[in-house]
Amino acid sequence: MESLVAMKQGSQKKRPFSGEEEADAIDPLTLLSVLPAEVSEKVDKPLIVIPAFDEEQNIGVVIEGIREQVPQFPILVVNDGSSDGTARVLDEMGVDFITLPYNLGYGVALQTGFIYALQNGYNSIIQIDADGQHDPSQILDLHRELMTGDADVVIGSRFLDGGKYKTPFFRHMGIKMFSLLASICCRQRVTDPTSGFQALRGKAIRLVASSYYPPDYPDADYLILLHRCGIKMKEIPVNMDPKPEGKSMHHGHKPLYYVFKMFLSIFVTLMRQKPSI
Repeated sequence: MESLVAMKQGSQKKRPFSGEEEADAIDPLTLLSVLPAEVSEKVDKPLIVIPAFDEEQNIGVVIEGIREQVPQFPILVVNDGSSDGTARVLDEMGVDFITLPYNLGYGVALQTGFIYALQNGYNSIIQIDADGQHDPSQILDLHRELMTGDADVVIGSRFLDGGKYKTPFFRHMGIKMFSLLASICCRQRVTDPTSGFQALRGKAIRLVASSYYPPDYPDADYLILLHRCGIKMKEIPVNMDPKPEGKSMHHGHKPLYYVFKMFLSIFVTLMRQKPSI
């Protein structure tokens, strides 16, 4: 992330950018140079962060569902350089969003939203995917557990307590493998290391906004990083719909690349000096 900051030095923005502004102004990376806003930890200030790439067909339904279930929660969508009409849909719906200049990937899109949240004084974040896989009615379940429990990261698991979510065989085996590895390294049971349905607060938000955050696939490696930083996490059961066909990050040849990169990232996470957050 730090190397990306050096690529562009645009003007600082306090508000999300709309899709109609000039390309040079659409520079969320400059948020890194802004000091975090101060906000009392006793007052909850939540933000829903949604990374989106080519989700013209789904993002509207997701936004409507969130507004119906938790209208009191502000929403920020990070449009990850979509080539379809995602930005147009967001603009028409009047939702706050940041548009990245080109597709930078799921991890960077998420991190951009967390950086914005940190700089603008939000102290709890619920991240949810833009493809409609996650159930907006369970946002309050994650947030309630975050605010009443002792964990700084609450993960929605589709496999906990006998969850019946079905995955293709090889993807299922990959999830099982990295679940076992994360469980061993984190010294607690991890059932769904690839879940993007999470609620975070405190040090966890600062970690995601830092250069320690894995930018490609923040899955098992990210959970191990949380453990190394002394950040407590907890899983709770949630319902998830199957991903729309062809929308998975791990289709085609990508599963092999994912496995290689994940093992490499876990190795680096375990070998590097303990982060100071």
